[in-house]
Amino acid sequence: MANLNNTDLLALERTKMANERTFLAYFRTFMVFLSSGFAVMKLEILQEIHSLGIGLVILSPLVLMIGVYRLYRVRTFLKKIETREGE
Repeated sequence: MANLNNTDLLALERTKMANERTFLAYFRTFMVFLSSGFAVMKLEILQEIHSLGIGLVILSPLVLMIGVYRLYRVRTFLKKIETREGE
């Protein structure tokens, strides 16, 4: 199998960085959902949407788990490509 040329190596590096940026977007979403959920649950003026706060707190770890799963899945795929080309 042919070795990767410089263009392909740079594309792999860009993909790695994009994968990390995507994870950070998932993490930011997790933090916003979690903090918003707690804020809605704690503020007495927002008691009519208390269930929304509970939903956001429940949903936030799911968002983080999806982000972590995706990060490692793409990272593993990229490592397979790199090791296959190194043979």
